[in-house]
Amino acid sequence: MSILEVKNLSHGFGDRTIFEDVSFRLLKGEHIGFVGANGEGKSTFMDIITGKLIPDEGKVTWSKKHRVGYMDQHAVLGKGKTTREALSEAFKYLFDIEAQINDIYMKVVEMSEEEMTQALEEAGELQVELDAGDFYMIDAKVEETARGLGLTNLLDKDVADLSGGQRTKILLGKLLLEKPDILLLDEPTNYLDEEHIFWLKNYLKDYENAFILISHDVPFMDEVVNIIYHVHGQDITRYAMSYTEFERVFEEKKRQLEALHDAQVAEAANLRDFIAKKKANVATSGQAKAREKKLAKMEIVETISEKPKPHFDFKFSRKPSRLVFEATDLVIGYNEQLSSEINFKVEAGQKIAFVGSNGIGKSTLLKSLLGLIKPLSGQVVKGEFQHIAYYEQEIKEPSRKTVLDDLWDEYPSWNQAELRGALARVGLTAKQIESRVYVLSGGEQAKLRFAKLMNSESNILVLDEPTNHLDVDAKDELKRALKAYSGTILMVSHEPEFYEGLVDEVINCEEWTTRVL
Repeated sequence: MSILEVKNLSHGFGDRTIFEDVSFRLLKGEHIGFVGANGEGKSTFMDIITGKLIPDEGKVTWSKKHRVGYMDQHAVLGKGKTTREALSEAFKYLFDIEAQINDIYMKVVEMSEEEMTQALEEAGELQVELDAGDFYMIDAKVEETARGLGLTNLLDKDVADLSGGQRTKILLGKLLLEKPDILLLDEPTNYLDEEHIFWLKNYLKDYENAFILISHDVPFMDEVVNIIYHVHGQDITRYAMSYTEFERVFEEKKRQLEALHDAQVAEAANLRDFIAKKKANVATSGQAKAREKKLAKMEIVETISEKPKPHFDFKFSRKPSRLVFEATDLVIGYNEQLSSEINFKVEAGQKIAFVGSNGIGKSTLLKSLLGLIKPLSGQVVKGEFQHIAYYEQEIKEPSRKTVLDDLWDEYPSWNQAELRGALARVGLTAKQIESRVYVLSGGEQAKLRFAKLMNSESNILVLDEPTNHLDVDAKDELKRALKAYSGTILMVSHEPEFYEGLVDEVINCEEWTTRVL
């Protein structure tokens, strides 16, 4: 049974075509991995099927009586709302039913006996829906889910004051409480720590309904999906297999098409050569005409076009002093203490990953080392000759300038050719370079940020969740570049498969946190 059907969908932004005559369907119980390179239109497709965007052409049809739970990579939790209130929004439909019941009881005094009988019957039916939805257990359910996700001590905090990872947990918790018929998940593992990625993986493996998952986390996808839809070259292709198997099949498909294309091109060249030599000769002109007809009918297959692969290369400046950072009895936090006393030393050339649950102060630690925020107590001693490049986990509102102009602000002495070359090296196309920054996907914006970072010399890289939003090729290339980098690296990451084999030390920040885990 088809839950969602998309027919003849076409959509674009300006002169940039994202989809061209695309069709798609979601069947009951399917666990779909929606994959493709950064900027191919995965999040745009989600926006279209959820009604946030109206497609230029085509039709989107959902089955009747479905409830969709959508976790958006750009979802926003508004200021002035507590974690408890945000989680309780999962039961909005029940609160609406309660409001209908109350409205009926307010009006019955003005009704005739017949109208009253009918109204009370309606109220009774609505009450059954409330009871079936465990309306009077909402508070208990919210607290139970908060415990499972490590949010108990944040229930009465304003969501605007929480970290990106904590807000992501709230969105996941809300989704779990909603128990929708269909889940739509856009990069749900971004900002999640290992423990809760594990929780989400088990939840999705056992999920009895359908879902569509956008993710660049290959091991995660291999565990939870059974269907792959590949977004590539303005089209979407279905593969009934795991992601790893899809990669193998897709590469084989590319090789076969390239071999067929090359054979057809060679055959066409031979036909043209024969025609040119034999057409003027009366004895062979008939053969030449036959070959002309064959050549006219020949349709040379198109190869699968490759998206430009990024190339990262972080420029190394001079070597810093042997001591880079030394934390002595360091206590970090903003309005409240996040850690006990922290003591460690970083020396030139070390590559360190800071790991642990969300909200325990990993990002705060990096900012404290950099001097961006003051420690509550203790001190940080910095070495000499430091050229630091800092990649923040969360950025402000994306620029409304073009990608080209945004990079130009960073490097005003460069000419257009230098700017375009730097952006092309990180995997951005000509159309993306001319687009406004705010319309780019999360992965494309990340590549722009890396273009800014890697074209200035540094000897210390401070990276806060650098793989969020990056596609598989970009993550592989980033890891290669960081391994080749001669300087010091301090990195926060939730992806062991990324930092393993790259760093020479892993520091578990849960050992000094004062947060209840």
